[in-house]
Amino acid sequence: MSKPRTGSGALATGGLADHVREPGHNDGKAGHHGGLHIAVIGSGGAAMAATLKAVEQGARVTLVERGAIGGTCVNIGCVPSKIMIRAAHIAHLRRISPFDDGLPPTPPRVLRGRLLAQQQARVEELRHAKYENILADNPAVTVLHGEARFNDSHSLLVQLNDGRLQHVAFDRCLIATGADAAVPPVPGLRGAPYWTSTQALASDTLPKRLAVIGSSVVAVELGQAFARLGSQVTLLARSTLLTREDPAIGEALTAAFRSEGIEVLEHTQIDQVGYMDGEVVLATNHGELHADRLLVATGRTPNTRSLGLEAAGVTINAQGAVEIDAGMHTSTPRIYAAGDCTDQPQFVYVAAAAGTRAAINMTGGDATLDLTVMPAVVFTDPQIATVGQSEEQAHRSGIETDSRTLTLDNVPRALVNFDTRGFIKLVIEAGSDRLIGVQAVAPEAGELIQAAALAIRAQMTVQELADQLFPYLTMVEGLKLAAQTFSKNVKQLSCCAG
Repeated sequence: MSKPRTGSGALATGGLADHVREPGHNDGKAGHHGGLHIAVIGSGGAAMAATLKAVEQGARVTLVERGAIGGTCVNIGCVPSKIMIRAAHIAHLRRISPFDDGLPPTPPRVLRGRLLAQQQARVEELRHAKYENILADNPAVTVLHGEARFNDSHSLLVQLNDGRLQHVAFDRCLIATGADAAVPPVPGLRGAPYWTSTQALASDTLPKRLAVIGSSVVAVELGQAFARLGSQVTLLARSTLLTREDPAIGEALTAAFRSEGIEVLEHTQIDQVGYMDGEVVLATNHGELHADRLLVATGRTPNTRSLGLEAAGVTINAQGAVEIDAGMHTSTPRIYAAGDCTDQPQFVYVAAAAGTRAAINMTGGDATLDLTVMPAVVFTDPQIATVGQSEEQAHRSGIETDSRTLTLDNVPRALVNFDTRGFIKLVIEAGSDRLIGVQAVAPEAGELIQAAALAIRAQMTVQELADQLFPYLTMVEGLKLAAQTFSKNVKQLSCCAG
């Protein structure tokens, strides 16, 4: 989840309210670009990376943010969600674990209010340390708190939060306004109380019954977290879970969820949403469902509608995303875009990489962003981690493939953990035997996927991967074992055979 233009209403903006200077004033630090002035709209991953790189390149930056500094990731996305997921994981292990015969379970008393306070304290700590303080201490950066819209292709009008209107002329501009939760056009939905991920993460209560509309990353991560904290959760998927991934991934995650008591309703169409007597009522093609709370997690929509992009001649696609090329150039010279407001993958590390390259290009460079080897992680338990191409993606590109799937009961780390849920799948190019994709469903799969990414980047063959030294009793050793299955029966190997 990445960087919208607004933070959570529950989060204080704070820290930079007085840090406003006239954009034309460079504090004597024009640098080798002779006072090049860059406007940045937004303050999330893409915006911050671009700002810092542009200043490093000698430019001056005026950064405009209408909500909480830091955007989605630190305020209402990556950081708070992973804190909640970790707390839920610990709660789950106290209730049930593979070692409960020898370590009898002690079901926890979940104090959601205290967990939320701890979560938000860490959010504020990171926002101050990694965003607000860095901006406040940089004399080449001016921060304006307000909403920006384009006046023309070389200037902005900023409606400041204090009521003033400020004109900002720029030499270059970066649009990095992120995205916000999408709300599907389901009859009755907007008239019923519902959560998006923002409200769910900020809630100090746990609903007894939680219905989740959605089947992608946010839906499965938060659905499992609420279930493990004590809610009775039902996931309503229009197709199957994580339908864009290899089908085996969704099947494995669905099985894991159902084993925990999470209800997964696949191929479910919601016809109507109502609210009666304090409960949400969903009419579906599988009957009626009642819940105390409804979480809508059906994707994110680019924050571009209020920017006045037509005044600057900036083109957007049918989904409202700013159209860019590999160098983050928009349709208008001197205006760039990066992150979730574009059609780039919605990961904060992609946004940050794009922002850095945009800044290089805005200051005279020629950088592009290569996303052919992009690792991704879904923080469920077991985790989902992927990089490169699936078999289906490779076939659509005309690549003939071979593949092997190693179940975790062949991985020593999983065996000693008494947790063999999941698999590791390697996809290679037929003929060259070059590794082109890895999909993993495993506890801590996110900790092994970068090794796979490096192997793909290095264009290693599956045999070269199999020949590498991997430390014994690590989950990442599963990559070596999976590679060995192309030429050996790993069940016939000794426990740490090279």
